[in-house]
Amino acid sequence: MGISANVIKVRNVIIGGDKPCLCAPVVGADAEQVLREVEEVCQKKPDLIEWRADFFHHIGDQERVLAVVNELRHVAGDIPVLFTIRSEREGGQPISLDEKEKRQLMKAVCESGAIDLIDCEFAYGERIADVRRVAHDCGVRLVVSSHHFDGTPPEEVLVDMMRRAAQSGADIAKVAVMPSSPEDVLVLLEATQRARRELSIPLITMSMGGLGAMTRLVGWLFGSAVTFAVGQQSSAPGQIPIEDVRAVLSVLQKYSR
Repeated sequence: MGISANVIKVRNVIIGGDKPCLCAPVVGADAEQVLREVEEVCQKKPDLIEWRADFFHHIGDQERVLAVVNELRHVAGDIPVLFTIRSEREGGQPISLDEKEKRQLMKAVCESGAIDLIDCEFAYGERIADVRRVAHDCGVRLVVSSHHFDGTPPEEVLVDMMRRAAQSGADIAKVAVMPSSPEDVLVLLEATQRARRELSIPLITMSMGGLGAMTRLVGWLFGSAVTFAVGQQSSAPGQIPIEDVRAVLSVLQKYSR
């Protein structure tokens, strides 16, 4: 069973094709931890690696960040790297940067040539255009994301978020929600399926926590192109070890053809 949403190619990885990509987060607090995590994660052969730089204790030191991301690129080899600074309001760690400094760092990381994708939150509003311009000038793909830890918005709201992300110039639209019932999980999956049919960019969607864990395993059947799986440490509630995700996907793909 294939996925009909348009695809993009990042290095040698197809995002939005007929199987989901596995993305492993890296959440080390210092350079040694980050690089050790990357080495361990790479042994598990994920399709993508996400550096959650908001976990990095020296994020206020641009030179240190650039040194780590360049070394990370070397260790990751040809595995695409997604760079993310998640805000506190959307589940990230407290950081020492204000919004202007954060955008300056994102610009410098894009210009480093060490990353392939960068995350920009939907809440940036009109400022998304600035990130998009820098990213595309550097050949970096833009993921526009929205995280809802306080519940699951209605289906129409979720579809509209993904629609507006596409209109803002996103290469990939991402939405994560927190369910309080099985019905909430269905809302997320139905919104994903609707958006997949309407939009021409890949989508990443998930319902978080234990209740939503199934969406990390079956979301691709509804149109979610990437699932985040634990390589070494989790970066969000409900993430499943990459070995378990791969095993379940193998069975599902075998019988869904």
